Amino acid sequence: MSLKDTAIQDQVKSYYGKRLKRSEDLQSNVSCSKHCTPLSKSARDAMTLIHPEVTERYFGCGLVVPEGLEGCNVLDLGSGSGRDSYILSKLVGPNGHVTGVDMTDELIEVSRKFISYHQEKFSYKEANIEFIQGYIEMLGAAGIQNNKFDVLISNCVICLCPDKKAVFEEAYRVLKEGGEMYFSDMYASETLDEKLKEDSMLWGEGLAGALYWKDLIGLVKECGFSTPYLVTASHIKIHKDELLQKTGVVKYASGTYRFFKLPFDGETRKACVAYRGTVTDHQDELMFDSSHTFQKDKAVEVDGELAMVLKTSRFATHFVIQPTECEAPVNDGIQQYCHLNPFTLADKQGSSTRKCAKT
Repeated sequence: MSLKDTAIQDQVKSYYGKRLKRSEDLQSNVSCSKHCTPLSKSARDAMTLIHPEVTERYFGCGLVVPEGLEGCNVLDLGSGSGRDSYILSKLVGPNGHVTGVDMTDELIEVSRKFISYHQEKFSYKEANIEFIQGYIEMLGAAGIQNNKFDVLISNCVICLCPDKKAVFEEAYRVLKEGGEMYFSDMYASETLDEKLKEDSMLWGEGLAGALYWKDLIGLVKECGFSTPYLVTASHIKIHKDELLQKTGVVKYASGTYRFFKLPFDGETRKACVAYRGTVTDHQDELMFDSSHTFQKDKAVEVDGELAMVLKTSRFATHFVIQPTECEAPVNDGIQQYCHLNPFTLADKQGSSTRKCAKT
């Protein structure tokens, strides 16, 4: 890691560990619009059980909860005060496990403080959660083993990391085959000027480190993942004049993507799939992404890559999958991924507003 990247990490660590004491201290806040994917009943119920101090020190945007987590081994990248991790620990159940990783001393201290509290709240005989201090760009140094996790989640954290390729490479390494990375983050409408990346406040607010959305596609595929699937998106409107003067014409959107670690020797053939209706809280239909919602017992044709995802991931038991004779070529041209543009989807789904404190 370069000295410049280390300096940025130190700035962000100080921003979240020392400057920010409550979520209200953020200069801006991304709130999920009413058009975002609604939380499941299980997730809503789990949220009511979280200790108030954990929630108070929460700096993420929305809640990132993929479906079908029962019994899964989950890694929360940039776990902060532990709010999302504790919700996930309730959803995976006593037979699952959650590991939270964060670099900030103060937030790790808060998250560890309430392990026993939530164990009792959830009526678990043993705690199914742990928090490790470390950098998500260097999970190996934090002791995270290869091929260990079923699901990785992250909530508005990757935009704070200077070396995003390292994050995705580490994510690929620690995921099991068929494992998924499901995360929400901020994205820019264009490649950011290097001058923006010299501003510590813009880094702390996620604006300086927001990835140009098209670059995400090439980056994750380069690391070995499947093509990303865009789940939901919202526009971000910046109202604070100081921030607007710095960001200029750049537009921002929040977006939730999911992608998978697929086997190298898997067949990319179209398939006819039918959802069994067996995922908890999604008995009638399963919204996989903004382009695919599966109705119970209704057979539909999917392309070869999505067929492989459903066949090799934790979703395999929830689908009847019948191969077809046609081959489905995998699209590699970025221009063919217009349906993955969070700004376009946000136009359809509504907007979230960055509410900024006045100075």
